Amino acid sequence: MNKIILDKVNSTKDLKKLTLKEKKILAEDIRKLIIDTVSKTGGHLASNLGVVELTIAIHSIFDAPKDKIVWDVGHQSYVHKILTGRKGKMPTLRQFEGMAGFPKTSESEFDSFDTGHSSTSISVALGMAVARELKDTDENIIAVIGDRSINWWNGYGRA
Repeated sequence: MNKIILDKVNSTKDLKKLTLKEKKILAEDIRKLIIDTVSKTGGHLASNLGVVELTIAIHSIFDAPKDKIVWDVGHQSYVHKILTGRKGKMPTLRQFEGMAGFPKTSESEFDSFDTGHSSTSISVALGMAVARELKDTDENIIAVIGDRSINWWNGYGRA
């Protein structure tokens, strides 16, 4: 696997230094890493492949961990984990004592909320925004809305 760009990115600070062309190559590198990892460890493939560019854009614009990113569907967070210093732990994804398949505050300061299949990003982000106002701080709160929040009535929500 050609990982020349991916090898350069060990943090969100490294990501911010890349050109748009390099970010496109990075997206390809990340997809290859996710496919290789999930084929060995199991995990959520499609949901992560679908948010590669979105996650690169979020981390290019915002300043996590100061800015809080709340993942609605935690199993979409592999790209986030790769970009926040955990790409070396990918082989341990979903393994005993390895990297979690979902955001985990105990795993990284970049994980602002523990979530899984919960569809809670809107309510959690709202709570964080209210707390920000009460504390009079200036961090951004980003809610990444997942497929289960906007697609609830398509099968699962029917009585």
